[in-house]
Amino acid sequence: MSGPGPRTVLVTGGSGFLGSSVVRGLAAAGHRVVSGDLRLPDSPVDGVEHVVLDVTDAALVDRVVGEHGTEVVVHLASIVTPGKDSSRAKEYAVDVDGTRHVLDACLAHGVQRVVVSSSGAAYGYHPDNGAAHDGWLHEDDPLRGNEAFAYSHHKRLVEEMLADLRGTHPELEQVVLRIGTILGKSVDNQITALFERPRMLQIRGSDSPFVFIWDTDVVAIIERAVTSEATGAFNVAGTGAMSIPEIAESLGKPVLALPEGLLRVALAVGKRLGLTAYGPEQTIFLKHRPVLANDRLVEVFGYRPSKTSREAFEAWRTARGL
Repeated sequence: MSGPGPRTVLVTGGSGFLGSSVVRGLAAAGHRVVSGDLRLPDSPVDGVEHVVLDVTDAALVDRVVGEHGTEVVVHLASIVTPGKDSSRAKEYAVDVDGTRHVLDACLAHGVQRVVVSSSGAAYGYHPDNGAAHDGWLHEDDPLRGNEAFAYSHHKRLVEEMLADLRGTHPELEQVVLRIGTILGKSVDNQITALFERPRMLQIRGSDSPFVFIWDTDVVAIIERAVTSEATGAFNVAGTGAMSIPEIAESLGKPVLALPEGLLRVALAVGKRLGLTAYGPEQTIFLKHRPVLANDRLVEVFGYRPSKTSREAFEAWRTARGL
């Protein structure tokens, strides 16, 4: 598939935070857009066909992909922040089985291209992350998503599935986007909650750097991926990173640096008492966050994010009045 002409595009998770913006952007660009999600949106987008789509239902996914003459699938449906009633099995059913159902339907109905939202979490949280590149992770680094973290593990499994398909079904073009921490004017999630606490938490001896990407950049990259000549995996992050002390300085807040052992004990006790959903394994997440290099995004995919990591953070901080 090549050229910038209009396509028939199915967006899974089309009513979500990213999906709703992607759907509007693709429709505005002249594509025929089908938006699938668990519920129809309260405010449908003009010119977009909104359908009920549960990716855990293989037959329904097959029918929706087939009956709309889908040329490109933008697969965004996944569970990023589980609700209180969630379970590991439910998250696996959406993240992994759901992706398998989408890919099976793509192959069955001759879809030309699939754009998949993966995550930097697919690399996993390891002390030797990016060891070959001064701590920076590149697309050819191994994917070692930790089993202790459902989202990280599931993204790794999805990427392994995609890698197998590249060998057996090269006719299905793939663009796999390993997305960093998304910030935007209205972004409010478990990561941004860390920045709104009275003190920034840090494990002693670890910089715990973040890479940030502005939400409108993510949307623009997904839209571009629908018709781009480029295929393969791309880290999606602004240039540069910010350490916990740098973030604290920007916010005018102190840093609370704790020994890892002490924090593990506190989390273990807190989880046992029901005071926190996070167990002692969370220290790995805090200590070894994946730091994504965006060289391939800029040089091969041809997109330079409008904001660096620092500029994205400062724009978010200003928008939140912090």
